[in-house]
Amino acid sequence: MLQTPHLRKTLVTGGAGFIGSHLVDALCRNKMEVVIFDNLSSGKLENIKQWLDMPNFNFERVDLLKLEKIQKHLSGCETVFHLAANPEVRVGSTDPKVHYEQNITATFNLLEAARKNGNIRNFVFTSSSTVYGEAEKIPTPEDYAPLKPISVYGASKLASEALITSYAYTYGFKAIIYRLANIIGPRTQHGVIYDFINKLRKDSKKLEILGDGTQTKSYLDVEDCVNAMLTGMNHLNNGVKIYNIGSEDQINVKEIANIVCKEMGLKNVDYVYSGGVDCGRGWKGDVKIMLLSIEKIKALGWKPTLNSLEAVEKTAKALLK
Repeated sequence: MLQTPHLRKTLVTGGAGFIGSHLVDALCRNKMEVVIFDNLSSGKLENIKQWLDMPNFNFERVDLLKLEKIQKHLSGCETVFHLAANPEVRVGSTDPKVHYEQNITATFNLLEAARKNGNIRNFVFTSSSTVYGEAEKIPTPEDYAPLKPISVYGASKLASEALITSYAYTYGFKAIIYRLANIIGPRTQHGVIYDFINKLRKDSKKLEILGDGTQTKSYLDVEDCVNAMLTGMNHLNNGVKIYNIGSEDQINVKEIANIVCKEMGLKNVDYVYSGGVDCGRGWKGDVKIMLLSIEKIKALGWKPTLNSLEAVEKTAKALLK
């Protein structure tokens, strides 16, 4: 529950998307005045339809690559939740410009608009576990170094972190950076669970699994993620804070395939492994082992309600409805 009454008019970029729409749900339930920026490239109005006719709610179809449109609709906002980004890590290996524009340029434009607006007091950014690259320390804490992302996506998130940090200190607003594990749940439109379900709907006898199936990572339910983000906001103070958000355990890709098959009522499915690249990764730039240390955010009073397996089961059920 959000406990910061001084956060009045709030902007959510990517607010019609997966995580963004769940955050919007929480903010609107807390009676916040909310403005959404979304270009609807991956977001859907359906995700926020319950709020469209509500007072103190405003949706703007805004492309963050167009600075003048951002400035026009930012007036009066005190807090920014910046979630808009291209979520497909794999895209970077074939079209790196997408991540450069949608992550770095978009973030710079938003920061510039915030600087010129002058009213922005709080800037919240959803970064990614991919900024750590292949961390040698597992679970990986926020102060791990050096940060060496192995994907263009991870690099674009790290570059955005640096821009936000510099703007916060130079222009005097507070910032929180959240480094997210794999966030899953209702409304997701990408990722391994989504892909497996679509593949099995086309062919229930065979499932292609990218990589060797041993990729092992942390998965967190989206409602737990939003609650963690709001917990951090309740402890907002000067400067820049960085928090990992994830579960406290891991699950591998083959186990996820087993769960999806079980939820679909399928037996004896033939798993066909692509073999992947670079020692069984799903694609170039895929981090094979990931688990974040979440002790810092837990110290604020938050902890996940679902582990990785439970989150996967919940997501599979939701997507199959």
